[in-house]
Amino acid sequence: MSSTISVRPSTGMKRLTAALGWTRSSYMLMSGFLMILFLLGYFWWPLAEEYLSYIDWQGEWWRTFDWLLVGIFLFMSLLIMSRADLRTDWQIVFVGMCGGLVIEGWGTQTSIWTYYTLERPPLWIIPAWPIASLAIDRMVRWLDQKLPVTQVADMRFQSSQFWQWSYWLVFLGFYALMLVFVWPTLDKSLTWMALFLVAFLILTPHDPRKAVLVFLAGAGLGYFLELWGTTRLCWTYYTLQTPPFFAVLAHGMAAVAFWRSVLLVELLGEIFLQRRQRRTSSECNKVF
Repeated sequence: MSSTISVRPSTGMKRLTAALGWTRSSYMLMSGFLMILFLLGYFWWPLAEEYLSYIDWQGEWWRTFDWLLVGIFLFMSLLIMSRADLRTDWQIVFVGMCGGLVIEGWGTQTSIWTYYTLERPPLWIIPAWPIASLAIDRMVRWLDQKLPVTQVADMRFQSSQFWQWSYWLVFLGFYALMLVFVWPTLDKSLTWMALFLVAFLILTPHDPRKAVLVFLAGAGLGYFLELWGTTRLCWTYYTLQTPPFFAVLAHGMAAVAFWRSVLLVELLGEIFLQRRQRRTSSECNKVF
């Protein structure tokens, strides 16, 4: 009886981890995530203390508790642990960190949005970008499985046409909306650089279907992130909208830019490995 009881929890835990897609990398990734949160709280404790002061711990704390933030945190935590693989996830983290710094620098330097700390940009917000990038990667994997490419020749052609039309409709529409939104900052060189980069990404499509899926996943997660940030006055857009529709879609465009950058990093890595192998083989030939 005792041996049966001891086996059941282990079996149940294995089934749970298998259903959630947890791997060894999942625990390492979550440990890194928690370490980042600890460091943010340690180095920027006054900000965390000020935020926690808004909760009425002596009374009905659940009325002032930030359930939206907790929900976003738990949702992204489960996502980044699903099918984690550090051999590929490090590229997403690297690109997300660099890309987030560039985007935050552009937005705050041009005053399109402003943080309540008036930092341009605040370093404590940068780690949120790679975490969101990992979550979006998992969402895209799920969408890719739920929307498989048909194997029938005629249907495959129609599906390809559908995604191509969807691609141009979505991204040209976004670019038009972007022009309207950033129009007051056209005197800034950073805005022109952003417009050029987005135009380059749009006009050089790579897998329209995947691009649309990444855009939708990024915009979907971006809505809740922007809703939290703008309604808590963590950051404020010059339009004072909570949130602006463009800001939500901009997360989708950022996700596409990060995805394309990860592909570039992978390509450069393959080229480096090939050259290294050729150099090693040539050295071996010289020896023998």
